[in-house]
Amino acid sequence: MPEPTTPLRIAVLGVGRIGSAFAFQLATAGHHDVTVIARPGSPRLAQLQRDNGIVTVKGERAGVHITDTLDEQTPYDLVIVTLLAFQVDAVLPALSRSAAKSIQFMFVTFDPERLRDVVGAERCAFGMPFVQSDFDSEGRLKATIGAGGQKTIMSQQRWVDVFTAAGLPAALEPDMPLWLRCHVPLSIAFEAISVAGVRRGGGASWAEAVVIAQGVRESYALIRGLGYPIYPRTKARIAAAPTPVIAAVLWTMSRIKSFRELLATGVNECRALVDLLVSAAPQAKPPVKVATIQAMRPD
Repeated sequence: MPEPTTPLRIAVLGVGRIGSAFAFQLATAGHHDVTVIARPGSPRLAQLQRDNGIVTVKGERAGVHITDTLDEQTPYDLVIVTLLAFQVDAVLPALSRSAAKSIQFMFVTFDPERLRDVVGAERCAFGMPFVQSDFDSEGRLKATIGAGGQKTIMSQQRWVDVFTAAGLPAALEPDMPLWLRCHVPLSIAFEAISVAGVRRGGGASWAEAVVIAQGVRESYALIRGLGYPIYPRTKARIAAAPTPVIAAVLWTMSRIKSFRELLATGVNECRALVDLLVSAAPQAKPPVKVATIQAMRPD
């Protein structure tokens, strides 16, 4: 069993499926002082206030502080940002001004350096959550943690230790910014194929899978054209795979109902990530086929 850690003052900015699972574990198993920050006027904020905490489908409750605004004067030991990349700009000024000692961005991003520069390299950390979590019709949390040996990956060992001690399996990733950048094509592909599958009511067509697979290959060409290697080796193998092989994987995954229904909820993130790749394309050398990347974007 991991050693318990000294209780910390932690804020979780974004109390959706992932943020709620993190907050629940850090407050209950980790015994940390946790504040959750939900969007003003949102149904989730009302739910949290009504329940006076985060409640699970088993009836367990994590007593957390609930607010709709990040207190910039509180010197949190850690602020965990579980918003999506296209949502984070709205809170970056507050994060920059805040007295937080460490800020960990926990979402897929194509430009991690921009986030680092805003909050300061000395207190910036990155991560990628690997937790299966959802809400029931009453807003109660159902989380499956560590399924299949999955571990949330993070850029700093300190937070790996904190998460692991709170029952959130985690591992250190030595180049988290590059890992996140190279994960963008896959995030787009998984969400785009899921949207296509949901719209067809049972799985994407082969033609749709091929279009998205072509976009994946061209997106990795863009990353190389911007001067970055494809990292880690698992993604390098995907980038080198023939289009039909990638298409077959996507076509098959779109037929898994739980996969497509969960990932299709990321349609807005998918569109925003495609737009980011397209905006970066003019800087690539050699040039890339922008239309091929653009074709992955759900209408």
